[in-house]
Amino acid sequence: MKLSAAIVSIPLGLLAAAVSAATSFGPLVSPQDLSAQLGEVDPVILDIRGDDYAKGHLPGAISAPYGLFRGPKENPGQMLDAAVLEERFESLGLTMDKPVVIVPEGKTDTDFGAAARVYWTLKSSGFSDLSILNGGALAWESAGLELSTDPVVPQPSELEISFSDQWTADTDQVTAVTRGEVDALLLDARPDDFYQGRKSHAAAARPGTLPGAENHVYTSFFNEGSPAMSEISDPSSLREQLGIEDGEEVVSFCNTGHWAATNWFALSEVAGIENVKLYPGSMVEFSNTDHEMENTPGVVENFLNKLKGN
Repeated sequence: MKLSAAIVSIPLGLLAAAVSAATSFGPLVSPQDLSAQLGEVDPVILDIRGDDYAKGHLPGAISAPYGLFRGPKENPGQMLDAAVLEERFESLGLTMDKPVVIVPEGKTDTDFGAAARVYWTLKSSGFSDLSILNGGALAWESAGLELSTDPVVPQPSELEISFSDQWTADTDQVTAVTRGEVDALLLDARPDDFYQGRKSHAAAARPGTLPGAENHVYTSFFNEGSPAMSEISDPSSLREQLGIEDGEEVVSFCNTGHWAATNWFALSEVAGIENVKLYPGSMVEFSNTDHEMENTPGVVENFLNKLKGN
């Protein structure tokens, strides 16, 4: 039994052509390309940085802090109710017929996960013309492009969204995979210390990973020290590297669905691999169940790890 249909890989050139026909900028847009096309395309620009918005932002950008798309402190990756999302999207003036460009900070590669999580949330809510500004606001500034300190107050819109689970795996589905009841590749996006159980998120009940999970750290999609995602030149080699078999589901997870959103975005949106899902609650949610985990240290080892700051 599988969660969905077969995986297909597409050469990057063909993928880019297909995406450009369907979206204004493609899933990733450089500051230079965005700037050059702003005269022809009028996107909604969502600045997800929060307080830094007031210090200078892309002209016309709307402040949409990342927290609007996140769950509560005890489970930050938890999916928000569709009615809550609809209300928040309306307050931002979003409409289904306008392209949306998401702008993260761009200080480090982990900032990209915020943009990818927002992208996943919007796509699952029915938005189709979506892009992430690669390198974020700092890349825009570094390119010598104009910044504005004038706040933009959006005109509220009216929406009716229905959240699709096409790119979502929930705890019950993931549990079925760990028990061998469903065929899928579980892909842990976290650094090795988390995967090996030497570290854990503050809201996690236990350190460790999902039984049978493979580790593919989200940083593999970035050149060292760069906040901008690298080009994926050969999706077929990526599939082979990850051991993704024909017809196999891929479930990306981390601590709270943040780093995992980067892996989901790279595989699904950039490499064009179908049937890649995000487990939004990830290990914080899973560790607070009574389900079996892997790489979970004993009580003494866990205590020593915490003393060492792990």
